[in-house]
Amino acid sequence: MTEKLTPGKIDGGLSAAGLRFGILVSRFNSFITERLLAAAVDALERAGAASADVDVMHVPGAFELPLAAKKLALSGQYDALVAIGCVLRGATSHYDYVCSETSRGLQLAQMDTGVPVIFCVLTCDTLEQAIDRAGLKGGNKGFEAGLAAIEMARLSQKVRATGTAATTPGAARRKK
Repeated sequence: MTEKLTPGKIDGGLSAAGLRFGILVSRFNSFITERLLAAAVDALERAGAASADVDVMHVPGAFELPLAAKKLALSGQYDALVAIGCVLRGATSHYDYVCSETSRGLQLAQMDTGVPVIFCVLTCDTLEQAIDRAGLKGGNKGFEAGLAAIEMARLSQKVRATGTAATTPGAARRKK
């Protein structure tokens, strides 16, 4: 009889105590982004983050989020970042460029630095859709982003501490 394979599990957990977070917020469409910010901060505080461990940086628009994220990540002061913005479709192709380059830039910032950057940039066709995602029918995506930041920060810590992506006894043998 063969032994059943039991995969190792790395669990992030949702305790923010002792972690440092940076939140980048676009001032453009601030009616939406300030609601997302309030919810992200609420999530962090409910999970045990101290006020002194959460820094907020405002930038002009969503397009500026990637550069600010990379600079904060390179500072070495943060366990995770949350990038908050809201881009609404207009009559031109500007929307497509801003959405595409913002998401690409934020992804590059986290890949280049190893610091998790949570994507909380609403890309909506209408203001009504954005309002729904900032606290009405769709819940609040800022709160969800705050929780994701905690989980990714904890997962990153665990992977750094173990030096591997698995916690099974065989993982140490495979590394040799």
